[in-house]
Amino acid sequence: MRKAIRSSLLFFLVIGGIGEAAAQSPSNQPRASGMETDTAKIKQAMLGNWESIAPEVRPSKNPDGSLKPFYLKRAFKYLPSDRFELEIVNSADPYGAVPLARIRIGGHMLWQGSHPIAPGAQKLDFVADESYEVTPLAQGFADVLNKVASAGYAPWTLNAPQSIFGESFAPFALKEGTNFMEYDLVYLKGDLLFWGARNIDGRGFDTEQNRPTNLQIPLIRK
Repeated sequence: MRKAIRSSLLFFLVIGGIGEAAAQSPSNQPRASGMETDTAKIKQAMLGNWESIAPEVRPSKNPDGSLKPFYLKRAFKYLPSDRFELEIVNSADPYGAVPLARIRIGGHMLWQGSHPIAPGAQKLDFVADESYEVTPLAQGFADVLNKVASAGYAPWTLNAPQSIFGESFAPFALKEGTNFMEYDLVYLKGDLLFWGARNIDGRGFDTEQNRPTNLQIPLIRK
C-alpha cells in the first residue's frame, strides 16, 4: 500500500488540471425532461448541487508517457449567472479509501454551443477565475509539495488549505497571473449530469482540439 500511495503522489504532481460543493436542491427545482435541447432550460434545470455516484477513474499519463489510472470524486454546484463551485478529492485507490488531496475551484462556465455527442449536449469551458485551493489529505503529499511547491507558500501541512489562485504552482503547471481553464462538455438527462470523459490517451482538456468526445459516468443531484 505504501508503494501505491507513493506512486500516486508522484503521479498527482504531474497532472496538469482538475481532472474536476453540494447542498440540498430546492424542492421546486425545474428538471430537464428527456433530452433537453433548450439551453436556457438546461441552465435552469442544472441549478443546484451534484455529486459523483462513486469514485471515478480517468486515464492519465506518468512522466514517461505511460498510462496510469487517476481516481477522484466530485461535488459540483451550479449557481446563477453561470457561476460554479467544484470540489475534487483525489485518492490513491479506486474505492476512495486513501484520499491524497482536496481541490476547490470557483469560477464561471462559458457556453459554446451544442456538442454532437448527444441531442442537448453542450460545449462548456470551465474557467477558474474566482478561486483555486489545495489541501493535502496525506502527509506524503504535503511532504512532496514542500519540495516542489514551497516558493511563495507557507509550509504545506496536513488538512491545511492554501490558495494557489493566480499564483505559480508547478505541480499543476499553473503560471502566475493566469486562470486555469478546461474545454469540456455537459449533458443533462433528468437527475443525471454528465461531463466529458477523459481522452483515452491521457490528454487533458487544454485545447479546443482536446475537448472530450464521450461521456464520463454522471453526477447525481443531491
